[in-house]
Amino acid sequence: MCKRKEWKNVDSPFHSHDSVPMNDATTTHVILENTKKTNQHGADYWTARALMPILEYDRWENFEAVLERAKAACEKSGVNVQNHFLETTQMVGIGSGAERKVRDCWLSRYACYLIAMNGDPTKAIIAAAQTYFAIQTRRQEISDQDASQRIEWRDKVREATKQLNSAAKNAGVERYGLFHDYGYRGLYSMNLPKIKERKGIKPEEKLFDRAGLTELAANAFRATQTKEALKTQIKNEKLANDTHFRIAQKVRRTMAETGGTMPEDLPAEPSITKLPKAKSPKRISN
Repeated sequence: MCKRKEWKNVDSPFHSHDSVPMNDATTTHVILENTKKTNQHGADYWTARALMPILEYDRWENFEAVLERAKAACEKSGVNVQNHFLETTQMVGIGSGAERKVRDCWLSRYACYLIAMNGDPTKAIIAAAQTYFAIQTRRQEISDQDASQRIEWRDKVREATKQLNSAAKNAGVERYGLFHDYGYRGLYSMNLPKIKERKGIKPEEKLFDRAGLTELAANAFRATQTKEALKTQIKNEKLANDTHFRIAQKVRRTMAETGGTMPEDLPAEPSITKLPKAKSPKRISN
């Protein structure tokens, strides 16, 4: 049994699509997109009562059977059902100001995909819904893969910077802020505050938490190559700073020579600290 959540219906979508012709996939995709909601964690979801008429089910009992088949498929795939099918109730008007409580269920994108796959195959609308949720689920998978790669490269930059600081210490560096400023100036042709200003990053945010894959890879290369160079008998802070600047400039020139976007012009990405770390389909429950 899924968790149960109660909520009061304000703008019931139960019959909002009854009069909409379901004669092509584009119309269906638009309706499904417009019916989508987003919770406080940024996860998209649909309600079963809103989805039911879109998929041309007239009775809750019939649609509930589809829900149960979808839950079974979810469980068989090894995914936690409660993360994607969140049972709830809502109050609906029955006339003369009276209301009654009805059962409902919040559905993740993955849950909707399973519902479409387990729906009545004779309905043309089911085929259109299958296409929509398959595309949307794949897009989410790609987005999650990109997020995982960014997190992986952010960790690489963090470790490379740690090792660079150790090498800098052995090379006689005492003012680490100045040392890293030379690296920023060499790679970005500006200091850290200017980089953040140019990219629209808040002063309190960390640059690499907002960096994309290309920018993270460039900084990891800068840090690892500088670390290796500092091991060659450099025991002077000024020489260490100059070495950092020189190597960062080489990385910048390489990006320019390959026709790449300069690092200061690469757009800031959503903060890595807010990206999901789970590899399973995006959940709607806590």
